[in-house]
Amino acid sequence: MSRIDSLFSRRAAIRFATAASVSGWLAPLACAAATQKPKRSCILLWMSGGPATIDLFDLKPGHANGGPYKEIATAAPGLKFGEHLPKLAEHAKLVAVLRGMSTKEGDHGRATYLLRTGTLPQGAIDFPALGALVAKELRREGVDLPPFVSIAPQRFLAQNAFGPGFLGPQFSPLIVADGQAARVGAGNGPDNADAMLKVQNLGRYSGVAGDQAGKRLDLLNDLEAGFVGERPGIATESHKNAYEAAVRLMKPETAKAFDLGDEKKELRDQYGRNLFGQGCLLARRLVERGVPFVEVTLDGWDTHQQNFDAVKNLCAVLDPAWSALMGDLKDRGLLDTTTVVWMGEFGRTPKINAQRGRDHFPDAWSAVLAGGGIQGGQAVGKTNAGGTKVEERPTTVPDLLATLCKALGIDFTKQNMSNVNRPIRIVDQAAVPVAEVLA
Repeated sequence: MSRIDSLFSRRAAIRFATAASVSGWLAPLACAAATQKPKRSCILLWMSGGPATIDLFDLKPGHANGGPYKEIATAAPGLKFGEHLPKLAEHAKLVAVLRGMSTKEGDHGRATYLLRTGTLPQGAIDFPALGALVAKELRREGVDLPPFVSIAPQRFLAQNAFGPGFLGPQFSPLIVADGQAARVGAGNGPDNADAMLKVQNLGRYSGVAGDQAGKRLDLLNDLEAGFVGERPGIATESHKNAYEAAVRLMKPETAKAFDLGDEKKELRDQYGRNLFGQGCLLARRLVERGVPFVEVTLDGWDTHQQNFDAVKNLCAVLDPAWSALMGDLKDRGLLDTTTVVWMGEFGRTPKINAQRGRDHFPDAWSAVLAGGGIQGGQAVGKTNAGGTKVEERPTTVPDLLATLCKALGIDFTKQNMSNVNRPIRIVDQAAVPVAEVLA
C-alpha cells in the first residue's frame, strides 16, 4: 500500500469511528433535549391598595353599583373588559379572569400578607412571600442575577409579606426602586424612572483595578470563612449571602440587565415612560436572563374617594404596560414559559360611597392569570347582578396560588421546613387548582 493510500485509509477509519461514536450518544442526547422541561418564570403585577376589579374585569352595566364605565369587547369572544383596558383587550385570548375570588380579610396589612404568602400570620412562623417560594423551586444554576426581584414595592402595610421568611436570606428579593411611590403624577418621568430602576453602586471605586478587587475579595472570603465558622446563624449567613450576591451583580454583563438604554425607543414608549411601564420592561429583561420571579408594583388603588377618576388614570399606566409586556414576551418566544399574574389584596365595594369612591371589599373580586400554562380567553367564576357576592365557582387564595404553581410546573404539595422545625406545604392543603384555566 502506498503512503497516500495508507493516509486515506487512516482518515476513512477516523471518520468511521467518529460517526459510530456520535451515533451512539447523539440520539439519546436529542431525546433528552426533546423531553427536558423548559425553564419557567413568573411575573407578578401587584396592584397595591386593592383595585376596583368591578370597574376592570367584572362590570355591572345598568346596575346602580355599575358606575359610569362601559364594557368593551375583547379579542376573545364573549369576554368583556372595562373601557379603559383597550390594549389589553387585544391580548384577551391569552388572559383568564378569575371572577370568583373571595376572602374574609378587608384590612390592607392582613390581606396583603394573605395574598402574598397564601396564609395569615401564625404566631412565630415566618412565612415566605410567593416570590421566594417560586424562586426556590425554579432557580437556575449559573445565573448571576438573583432569583427574586421586586420592583417598586410598597411595603409599609405588611413588611413581613415581602421577604423570604423561613426559606432563608438566599431567597430575599433584590429590591429595585424601594420606597418610591408608583402613583400617577409622582414625578415618574423617563429620566426619573430610569434612575430609580438602576441598581446603585455596582461599579468598583476608581483606581481599583480588577486584580486588586479580586485580591480584596479573596481576603474578605478568608476572613469571613473563619468568622462564620465560629458564629453560625441567620445573621452571619445573611451577611455572607448579601456579599456574594453583590459580587455577582457587579459583573458588567450582569449589571447590564438593568440598563434599559439597550432597548429601542419605540418599545420603551409602548410600555409607557413611567416607573411601572419601565418596570415591566425590566421584568421582561430579567426573565429573559433567567430570573424565575419578578414582581412590579403599581400603587394607588386605595380609591375611597373619586374612584372613577383614579381608575381611569391608573389604567392609563396599566393598560399600555401590561399589553406591551404580553406582546413583547410573545415576540421573543418567552410567553409559553412565563406566567403573568395580576392581583391586589382585595377588590372594592360594589356600592359607591358619598365621595364617589369604593371601599375595601374582600367578598367578591377578580384576579387574572395569563401566559404560560394558562388557557386564556375566558372568565371563570361569576358574581351576582350587583357584584356583592360570588354565585359560581368561588376561588380562595390557596386555590389561586395552587393554580399558579400548576401553571409553573411546581408541585404545590411540596413541603419546606419552617423556622419552628415544622414542615409546611408551599400551598395550604385545602387548595384546589382551577382546572378550567390550566392549559
